[in-house]
Amino acid sequence: MMKDDQIAFEAALFARAAAVEVLLRQVLDARPLSGEIARPERLMAAMRHGVLNGGKRLRPFLVMESAALFAADGEAALRIAAALECVHCYSLIHDDLPAMDDDDLRRGQPTVHKAFDEATAILAGDALLTLAFDIIADEATALPAERRAALVLALARAAGTGGMVGGQTLDLEAERKRPDEAGIIRLQAMKTGALIRFACEAGAIVAGAPPADRERLAEFGSAIGLAFQLADDLLDLTADAQQMGKATKKDAAAGKATLAALHGPDWAREQLHGLIEQAHALLDPYGEKAALLKAAATFVATRNS
Repeated sequence: MMKDDQIAFEAALFARAAAVEVLLRQVLDARPLSGEIARPERLMAAMRHGVLNGGKRLRPFLVMESAALFAADGEAALRIAAALECVHCYSLIHDDLPAMDDDDLRRGQPTVHKAFDEATAILAGDALLTLAFDIIADEATALPAERRAALVLALARAAGTGGMVGGQTLDLEAERKRPDEAGIIRLQAMKTGALIRFACEAGAIVAGAPPADRERLAEFGSAIGLAFQLADDLLDLTADAQQMGKATKKDAAAGKATLAALHGPDWAREQLHGLIEQAHALLDPYGEKAALLKAAATFVATRNS
């Protein structure tokens, strides 16, 4: 990534994250919404702990920038970005639980079950997942009803049995029976890649873009989703906990197979270079409008935390 492109990307990432943070604080307010009876204080505190704790907000950025290709990165896209971040943060809260990845640290601070307790962490995750669909379905997300329905369906497919949750299941099974290379790719495409693919496709849905654009952006999301996980696995092998803000070397300790561990760091870096080229080529038809998304693809593959 050229220095000017990197500066522009980092500024845009920060700006998008700040906007999403403002909205997330609003939707996590203690005051009940119409139709709600009450919002328990401890539950809301745990949800805020799991969401309002920094992070790059990459997935929301991808939603907003994909929508920007079609001049649709307004309030509706922002709300979809916030909904997706609720799903992502729910998944992190549950991933960190002792029955799952058993982590004590997330983004440099105690995980939700450590800061509160396991039951509260489970419920905070459940509430965030539900809240995501509340945000999309709410008429405050000013889109035609068919687009809101399409977003609900696409996110449910990405987050559920055949996407992220199914991928987490395969990840847990991999501790008992190591998958082959095809199995690793399928696992990672589901556990990590599905939400990133949705993030990129969602911008086209928000904009009401033609099916060909929706599919192109979904393919872009698949490429950078694979790159994200491959970079993550590489960092797990080579980075330290302070750099990452969470424990490292855990996959090897748990006996989990990853592509980076299977083929080595040099192979992983070569694959990441190829995925960057593939992602950039998919966006070429959009010209300069796609510059920030291309920079995001480079960032995903070359990040150091």
